[in-house]
Amino acid sequence: MGSRGRAIALVCGRTSVALASALVIAATAFARNAHDQVQQGMTTTPVLSEVATATNAPPKDDGATDVLLVGDDRRTDLRGNPLPAYILRQLRTEANDGFSTDTLILLRIPKDGSKSYAVSIPRDTEVPIAGYRTDKINSAYGAVKYLTSQRMRAAGEHDSAKIERDSDAAGRQALVTSVQQLTGLTVDHYAEVSLYGFYLLSQAIGGVPVCLLHATSDPNSGANFRAGVQNVSGGNALSFVRQRDNLPHGDLDRIVRQQAFLASAAKKVLSAGTLLDPDRLGALTAAVQKSVVIDQGWDVLGFVQQAQSLTGGNVEFVTIPVVNANGRNDRGQSVVVVDRDAVKKFVAGLASGSPSGFTAPGPLRLNATAPEPITVNGTRCVN
Repeated sequence: MGSRGRAIALVCGRTSVALASALVIAATAFARNAHDQVQQGMTTTPVLSEVATATNAPPKDDGATDVLLVGDDRRTDLRGNPLPAYILRQLRTEANDGFSTDTLILLRIPKDGSKSYAVSIPRDTEVPIAGYRTDKINSAYGAVKYLTSQRMRAAGEHDSAKIERDSDAAGRQALVTSVQQLTGLTVDHYAEVSLYGFYLLSQAIGGVPVCLLHATSDPNSGANFRAGVQNVSGGNALSFVRQRDNLPHGDLDRIVRQQAFLASAAKKVLSAGTLLDPDRLGALTAAVQKSVVIDQGWDVLGFVQQAQSLTGGNVEFVTIPVVNANGRNDRGQSVVVVDRDAVKKFVAGLASGSPSGFTAPGPLRLNATAPEPITVNGTRCVN
């Protein structure tokens, strides 16, 4: 498998399923007077308090609640233990010591109750990374985590659990800082889901209905899909959201795939069929607790009550302004070039309902030349 195939971009799909799953679990737990038990079973990180302490963060009150949804392609569990070979085969991937956060979504929920936005940040967006160098934003977490673990070992630290915990914290801090510096926003909440987590979550909800305009295949991702509406879960869901070869617009089409998957997954999770099925709710609970990390102090139930607009479908999917999707950095790498001032202006406008910059009609449009998406049986059709 080529390096492009190994660079798995999942976050919109898998992270959104994780978030939607967490919302459903919290709401159901409240109904059963078991909210505390569910909340205590979540894996948490102090990343946001660390970022606020260590950096000059943007203004806290920017008119919206901003949730950073992160998906990574690590081949380990949440404690850093390598996944067994049989699981990697199900994920249609192989062992890899490093990892990337190849899809990032910033969910903006205006405090005035107006339309919410899910803002995609292309994985190859070139940004300054604190503690590292100017590079692709998807390298922030993994690179700083690796450098931190190397420094700790060189300093004589031998506790592998402490190295894993502290290097993860440093990597998350670098990622959040990069996002805040790029957008000019303060991240209010953080949710992260692993590659294996996406696999478990998509299975737990019984798969997600998607629609393709054309039959397509890609050996690198394992994609092999017919045209039309179909239900994908597990390995097939991973292939659906990670494919970029043989798509007309490459990574941009992959972002559209992820956005379409997100919309369909959220609808599925929030449906009565899922809410009233004890087995599915149990599977969701187990999957979330195995594979999702949220910021410390995040009351997921309180977020459910705040984010009523999400359940009504009042969410639009957009992408930050892009100057050049096929740029090159000084090391010859392919990067996405952005104007950071334009990005800040764009995302700030989303809180007031007046976005400016890189946008176009239609909730899944990425640019003015992209084909208009259509709807088939309530499911978005994409390339």
